[in-house]
Amino acid sequence: MVVTGVVEEVVSIPGGVTIELSDGNVTVSGPKGKLTRRLTHPRVQIIKSDGKIIVHCELPRKKERALVGTFAAHIKNMIEGVLHGFEYKMKIVYSHFPIKAYVKGDKFIIENFLGEKTPRKANIVGDTKITVKGNEVILTGIDIEAVSQTAANIERATVIKGYDSRVFQDGIYIVEKARRMGQ
Repeated sequence: MVVTGVVEEVVSIPGGVTIELSDGNVTVSGPKGKLTRRLTHPRVQIIKSDGKIIVHCELPRKKERALVGTFAAHIKNMIEGVLHGFEYKMKIVYSHFPIKAYVKGDKFIIENFLGEKTPRKANIVGDTKITVKGNEVILTGIDIEAVSQTAANIERATVIKGYDSRVFQDGIYIVEKARRMGQ
């Protein structure tokens, strides 16, 4: 099967956001901060013109067609992050042993999980900020991948092995993913 034509995705640049392209690096700056990401492929071009970004590929194969959409989605997420930011809410759930959770350096520490003596630890990725209020953990940041990976690390740290998960439901779980914060 021969695929012909051109695939293009257009991403408009909103006011207050500046985008710079250099050597495959896309840098997006806005009121909340600055994000840089390397988006390169020999057959996919990223072009800036007239207040918009065009992700373009001529005569794409299946992989290149998918990459055009992927690159455009990454740029949209970067714009959304520097404009509004991202916020994940997690809930601490326990039945018998109260879980104590706090941030120490670049680690999220979970103490007294199922009465264990040694604390469980989860890595905090990038510039993600974590706030613990009672049984609620709030993660905020401008990079969606850093915030979501940090939330996944925390959730993974409280996985129970060797017990029936229908009975032992203790843990820290993602309950809400908000795309905009501070509004």
